[in-house]
Amino acid sequence: MRVDEFLVERWMNEYEHDVEVNLAETCVEPFTLRGFLEFVGQEDFLEEMMDTPLTYGYIEGNPELRGGISCLYDSVNPEDILVTGGAIEANFNAFYSLVEPGDTVISVFPTYQQLHSVAKGFGAEVKRLYLRPESGWLPDLEELKELVDGKTKMIVINNPNNPTGSLIAGGLLKAICEVADDAGAYVLSDEAYRGLYIKEGDNTPSVVDIYEKGVATGSFSKSISLTGLRLGWITAGSEVIHECKLHRDYTTISKGMIDEALAALAMEHIAAILERNNAIVRENHRLLGRWLEEEPLLDWVPPRAGSVGFMRHHLDVTAEELCKDLIEEESTFLVPGDCFEMSDHIRIGYGNNFDVMSEGLGRLKAYLNRHR
Repeated sequence: MRVDEFLVERWMNEYEHDVEVNLAETCVEPFTLRGFLEFVGQEDFLEEMMDTPLTYGYIEGNPELRGGISCLYDSVNPEDILVTGGAIEANFNAFYSLVEPGDTVISVFPTYQQLHSVAKGFGAEVKRLYLRPESGWLPDLEELKELVDGKTKMIVINNPNNPTGSLIAGGLLKAICEVADDAGAYVLSDEAYRGLYIKEGDNTPSVVDIYEKGVATGSFSKSISLTGLRLGWITAGSEVIHECKLHRDYTTISKGMIDEALAALAMEHIAAILERNNAIVRENHRLLGRWLEEEPLLDWVPPRAGSVGFMRHHLDVTAEELCKDLIEEESTFLVPGDCFEMSDHIRIGYGNNFDVMSEGLGRLKAYLNRHR
């Protein structure tokens, strides 16, 4: 299997650890271990785990954890959930299990590169369903229908979207699933940012709750702030999950039992965690929105969900050049749109704490002032 270079991951790996201010962070302010246990009122958790044998855990995942994850959906049974190494393993498993050479896979674009590059690596013909700022970074149904052919195996969406923060609401999501149903295709929905909404009261259903051939992936990294556990999940109908289990045997035996125990504890307090994290992203979104209103060199389509946004810049350089200069001059880190094949845009994360956001925006303003 040959794969394209994973541009955003290469960029993050090369630069993010050597800067003073990181405005590219996609995860909502991560808990410390101590802070998490205090937040959920389980300060004695580690002491209680001390006599636990460090052997293999459950192959499909801790039953308590799978039960907790199932509560995030309306119609998912715990046995139809597989615990994975982040959403990235869950997405890979879906392609590995369902896509074969010669299949057509339609993926929204821009999106997390894995969602189109892996299918290409497995020999599928990947067609891009372009998202445009003038359409609120949302897919066009008529364009989707034109892309569907007799070999269409899967339609891939990312909801909420990375890097734009757009949100496919229930009506449009159902319409996408109807197109897939007519083609006999799966809909893979990367829902790693699900649960984070800028407007209080906003929500969107999971694809698995509205479509029989829906496949959803999730993560403990973005909206749950437990990135270091490196856990996620995949859920779908029983036949798909069975196929994923067969393929998973070749990549994963089990996840870490201590990690899973912490994740299960998080699911017991998921409402409080989401309340904390939505407060963080909403405050930072307001800060960033006001800042952009006063900055003519940058603009955006305001994100509706998640913790990232895609800003268009108006400097006479590529985004990569801009971001490298920003690192050099201000020790401040952003992700160039070049990583998404859009050199006139920059991805910013707004899940950091408020002080980090304020400092980073001040440094970005200083940089822009020197280059007007």
